[in-house]
Amino acid sequence: MQLYIDFKEMARVFATAGAQGRNQLFEHETYALLSALGSESVPEYVLLNRTQRLTADALAPFLGDKVVLKVASPDVVHKSDVGGVKVVPKMAGKVRSNARRMVDTVTDQYAAHLESHPDQMPDHFKGLEGEDLKRAVNKRIQGVLITQFMPPDSDALGNELLVSLRWTREFGMVITAGLGGRDTELYAARFRPGAAVVSASTAHVSAREFFTLFKQTIAYEKCAGLTRGNERLVSDEQLLECFGAFIAVGNHFSPLNPEAAYVIEELEVNPFAFVDYEMVPLDGLCRFSRPFTPESARGIERISHLLHPESFAVIGVSATKQNFGRHILNNVLKAGFDPERMTIISPSAQTIDGVACVPSLEEMETVDLLVVAVGAAQVPDLLNEIIDRKKARSVILIPGGMGETEASRERAEQVIEKIKQGHGQDGDGPVFLGGNCLGMISRPGKMDTFFVPEAISPKRREMPPVNLALVSQSGAFALVRMTDMVAGDPAYNITVGNQMDLTIGDFITYLADDDQVGIIAVYVEGFKDLDGLHACRGIRRAVENGKEVIVYKSGRTPEGKTALSGHTASVAGDYMVCTSCLGQAGALVTESHDEFDGLVNLARYLHGKEIHGSRIAGVSPAGFETVGIADSLEASDSGLELAEFSADTQDRISALFDQGGLSEIMDVRNPLDLTPGAPDPVYTGSLEALMADPGVDAVVTSVGSLAPATSAVPDPHAELGFSAGEESPVNTLPALAETAVKPLVVFNDAGMPHHPINQALREAGIPVFPSCSRAMGLLARYTAYRLRLEQLRGAAAPADTLE
Repeated sequence: MQLYIDFKEMARVFATAGAQGRNQLFEHETYALLSALGSESVPEYVLLNRTQRLTADALAPFLGDKVVLKVASPDVVHKSDVGGVKVVPKMAGKVRSNARRMVDTVTDQYAAHLESHPDQMPDHFKGLEGEDLKRAVNKRIQGVLITQFMPPDSDALGNELLVSLRWTREFGMVITAGLGGRDTELYAARFRPGAAVVSASTAHVSAREFFTLFKQTIAYEKCAGLTRGNERLVSDEQLLECFGAFIAVGNHFSPLNPEAAYVIEELEVNPFAFVDYEMVPLDGLCRFSRPFTPESARGIERISHLLHPESFAVIGVSATKQNFGRHILNNVLKAGFDPERMTIISPSAQTIDGVACVPSLEEMETVDLLVVAVGAAQVPDLLNEIIDRKKARSVILIPGGMGETEASRERAEQVIEKIKQGHGQDGDGPVFLGGNCLGMISRPGKMDTFFVPEAISPKRREMPPVNLALVSQSGAFALVRMTDMVAGDPAYNITVGNQMDLTIGDFITYLADDDQVGIIAVYVEGFKDLDGLHACRGIRRAVENGKEVIVYKSGRTPEGKTALSGHTASVAGDYMVCTSCLGQAGALVTESHDEFDGLVNLARYLHGKEIHGSRIAGVSPAGFETVGIADSLEASDSGLELAEFSADTQDRISALFDQGGLSEIMDVRNPLDLTPGAPDPVYTGSLEALMADPGVDAVVTSVGSLAPATSAVPDPHAELGFSAGEESPVNTLPALAETAVKPLVVFNDAGMPHHPINQALREAGIPVFPSCSRAMGLLARYTAYRLRLEQLRGAAAPADTLE
């Protein structure tokens, strides 16, 4: 594909506006910018200045018998909301009279809007009201733009397209496309995520990749004429060229491009209308600025000292009571770290819990990891000594009170500035985790700096860690999720807190190359500047290395964003842009805590299993569950389908029915209803037959607890809370699941008395879900994710190319 972009002409447009002291283009200047970008059909336009006399000759270039009038003001963005857009007859007198009326209407309505929405008041209008405000608004109206009236090919929903670029704090330059028009925001809010509008970071997506993402939207279905009774409005090649041009322009006029003379802060065309198989921009806006230098990313190699320290120290340990520091000390000892390589900074004690103390930081030798568990007020002075004396290669800041409230902002700024100075010194200074964090657990590093006592959150130290890393902005989230993990604790459990130095993106990038991790699970409230882009690059690197990344991004609702404002100094960010960019990079983005837990456990269990497709077989001894499996095919909204059993599979299961004397009451069909009278060997044998069927990609099965014929039954007097024979599902499922190359997903909808059975299977490594619909929904999402990862890993085109 060849693009036709005149970057010099675009820079000239910016320079002309900048010379007039403006950082926002008038609409006619935006049209000139779009012409230089390569837009194929910019409408005819003429700017009618306030002092200019309109003649009939000026209207001659406009085809048809109508024109469109639009107010030209550097302040008014949503023109139609304040009477700033009108279709009028193409007659000089009508145009003049309507233009004059429009200036007065916009003056009154825009001034009234600002007075009722003071948060939207531009700086140059602040302090004004009433007639003074109206005069100021009127004075800045340059005139009225006359544009060609171009009726679209269709007035139906979806005939207008939004395409935009926007510089975001978290993800850099972002391209967005989807349903356009005045109701774009409503569509984005009301449709399921990704159905109306999609976004991606221009630094991490090609035109082809973004077009593939866009093809999943309703907007594409309308463009391509895929809806009933509609014709195609535009070719795929035109859309691909449009997206390619916007991506190229976004990357060129970006702070990340050191050669950029200007930076696009926002460029939006809403809408592109489709007229005679052309994409015509009918409205556009653009804000720009001079170049600025984004903060550079930290070197992350010192994270190794944090997660795998050879020496450890802690300050803030009480010798007389169990404070946060003492809990940290106890947990580190229980994690198995060598006491001989530990130091406590204490001005009064000689040893605490068998660990040697030194009276001050000055007398401590340099350590790989230092945990600071003192009051926030002491932190700035401590940091001066830690950094200036080079006392640690990595530091964990436990205390809060550094940025969560307005009163603590100044202290936080002091700490961040000192950390930056440390990174600028020879040797790059120590890396910092926190503040306001719970700490971190590294099973490979024999390190547990959580300040929570063991009794509150028991660790499964006797079990080997699972191949999972949990990175969380919330300490409580990390604590609760760890206890819900199936088959053991995560290899790493890292809480980042306020991200005053090390960030979510840093840890994702570091863990992308860690051989002991197969799944990276992330809870994020807000990204620091450009750390969303950093995280996306880490996610892509992780999935290319064969890993899976599962993310829960909080702040999905307005109420959720408000709740975040007082927690760990978070910035909620734009949820749709965030989740779209993370998903495009290769993450599986979840929508609830429950879904996050379920998918993390499912991924840990199925990581390494073969996922070839979405054909499933269902098995249960309860009729309502087999119906539920079938009903969940559509409810999951994910494309699972019932497999067709092979002749060999049907014969094997029929033979099992004959042996059990069940042939007269049971048919071989999918889902397989075994009836409550099927004994354990029939259940297990049926599963083995289905798992061996090449036409079955996965099996979803009940534990069978509701079947009277099973030997696994609740028993409150038994040690484990149930009794079971050798051939019961409790004893046969673990081995079958472990040796199977394809997924075997288990649910048990039998109620509270059967929970001990579920727990036994979880301890054996099998997640047991509470219902068939839950199991099906999670399997559907995970299957679609794994299949998409195969596409990402097999993609030949690098992210910076068009194709």
